[in-house]
Amino acid sequence: MNKTLLAALLSTIAATALADINVGVTLSATGPAASLGIPEKNTIDLLPKSIAGQKVNYLVLDDASDTTTAVKNTKKLISENKVDLIIGSTTTPNSLAMVGVAAEGETPMIALAASARIVEPMDDKRKWVFKTPQNDAQMSTAIIEHMTNNNIKTVAYIGFSDAYGEGWWNEFSKLAEVRKIALVGNERFNRTDTTVTGQILKILSAKPDAVLIGGAGTPAALPQKSLKEKGYKGIIYQTHGVANNDFLRVCGKDCEGTVLPTGPVLVAGQLPADNPVKKSATEYVTRYEAAHGKGSVNAFGGYAWDAGQLLAAAAPQALKTAQPGSREFRLALRDALEATKNVAGAHGVFNMSASDHLGLDQRARVMVTVQQGAWKLSR
Repeated sequence: MNKTLLAALLSTIAATALADINVGVTLSATGPAASLGIPEKNTIDLLPKSIAGQKVNYLVLDDASDTTTAVKNTKKLISENKVDLIIGSTTTPNSLAMVGVAAEGETPMIALAASARIVEPMDDKRKWVFKTPQNDAQMSTAIIEHMTNNNIKTVAYIGFSDAYGEGWWNEFSKLAEVRKIALVGNERFNRTDTTVTGQILKILSAKPDAVLIGGAGTPAALPQKSLKEKGYKGIIYQTHGVANNDFLRVCGKDCEGTVLPTGPVLVAGQLPADNPVKKSATEYVTRYEAAHGKGSVNAFGGYAWDAGQLLAAAAPQALKTAQPGSREFRLALRDALEATKNVAGAHGVFNMSASDHLGLDQRARVMVTVQQGAWKLSR
């Protein structure tokens, strides 16, 4: 072999060996879901910069809480930037719209949105998609248990008029029927609405013992404030979609007494020493607060952190098969994510399978109450 050819071959081998892992990220850093997307964006800066000796690059785009933009971002990251993995997006509608794009591009995707519809039912498209937030069904069960323990007999629901609100209604209503809790109202509102007076008056006319608000981020404060303004005295439940301090700020005194399920990370410091998620949740809290100040952490940044933990666990396995930047590596990374076992994150312990692309169990949820403008673990 002549020297020129040998040099070229060695150069190619070196370049392949040094190939970076490229991760494309699309998040809702602006728009109605910004209170969720900003802490996720902040958390991307804390994710591993090197895995198994390979440099990791994160290309972060803002989809402005818009479904069309989220799809455009995903297409760009896959076709132009040739990423090995997609993380995002923040909301359920955006993430659902991205599923087909990721599958067509044969690129694994880790969604940061909650609806079970993102990963269920399993099919040729969803086999490429994973997610880190707890399913609606898991959290609905926790709410139903709390209602049963507090002798709630009648409940009204008001949720987003999109896939998130509909997903919560579907899961919650099924469980409520089983537990003999009567549903006396079912209303919807848009994330960008400025009033829900009509819907709230309908709910109040039914005189429910409790109201469940199926919303996320600061827009979920609107029906709660309206209920309080109209003098509602029953228990108000929210979903894990509001587990951030911006929601507390916007809702203010009207949040007092609110009950919701969330991941353990939100109250990591209040968890008992034997809680299996306390150590891994505390690690994230420590890292995030070191960068953004004490009390700044919330559940949504934790979802992005857990995506990073899944990547850190799966990438070394995929690297045994192929190099980043190739179709073979993306397929191997998908397979490795699906084989994830006992990966401890901020929200729980992940055990994936071919039929379960979330992999969380009951360790991934706790119930909290808002007391004096702060999250209090319900024991």
